[in-house]
Amino acid sequence: MKIRILVLLACASALVATPACSTVSPPQARTIGGHLLIVGGGPIPPEIIRRFVELAGGSGKARIVVFPMASGDSDAGIEMTADLEKLGARAERIVLDHAQADAEEAVKRLDGATGIWFGGGDQVKLTAALAGTRVEAAMHRLLAAGGVLGGTSAGAAVMTTPMLTGEEKHVGGLRPPRDPKDSLAAYMTVARDNVETVPGFGFLPGAVVDQHFIRRRRSNRLLSVILEHPELVGVGLDESTAVEVGPDGRWRVLGESAAMIFDARRARITPAGAPVLGAAGVTLLVLPAGGTYDPASGEATLGARPAR
Repeated sequence: MKIRILVLLACASALVATPACSTVSPPQARTIGGHLLIVGGGPIPPEIIRRFVELAGGSGKARIVVFPMASGDSDAGIEMTADLEKLGARAERIVLDHAQADAEEAVKRLDGATGIWFGGGDQVKLTAALAGTRVEAAMHRLLAAGGVLGGTSAGAAVMTTPMLTGEEKHVGGLRPPRDPKDSLAAYMTVARDNVETVPGFGFLPGAVVDQHFIRRRRSNRLLSVILEHPELVGVGLDESTAVEVGPDGRWRVLGESAAMIFDARRARITPAGAPVLGAAGVTLLVLPAGGTYDPASGEATLGARPAR
């Protein structure tokens, strides 16, 4: 089902005197060379792990590197490495700090790899270890050459630039909660300059990823980001759910729940400096497993039938 939602917080000029709302033209199709398999966190269904191995070349051919540095757990990545090996992949868990990742020796350890997997935890730790290094450059080359990059939770967030850090600048906005540490206090508003973002790896151009999305009710923060960056398509991945991105840039949903997509590229948005962040004409898609999406055209399907 394709739904047009009107986020009329301040955009109706008849009600609020603001400058003309801005709009953004949709980009052209962007190819990525290989595949991405981006998981929203939580338990990963076996079919998603199997699909990752298939995309990496299949049993007996897949050679996968697991990067667990997002987690502070010394055993992080061991279970995933074992799961990949059970499916016939050669899997190696590699732990690097920034200096090690910028050494040619680390790049050589990626020679022959057909896939890379990023584990969960804190996405900032992962980018701190790899961003701007020779290993990051090698990962981009692997994707361009037809390899597959995948990750879950924090490993999903790193796929795009900007990347959500999980931090909020102004909890509650103009009405701060009594206890900012209360779990219900997070992202209570749709507002400018509230959601903290930093550069990610930028494997998926023209998008921004959020994770644990439906289960943790994260619509406010992703909506805030795409209204501030309307050139980007926001994709919120629920737990146990993935988006597979093909070389042609088209997306397909896998797993147990749904992906929510926010597209403000054709929306009217209040300009910077307006007292409240608002928009009209934002497109919302809720795509279950089997659903597809073309970010170039905005067309989507719900399994076998087009979304209307």
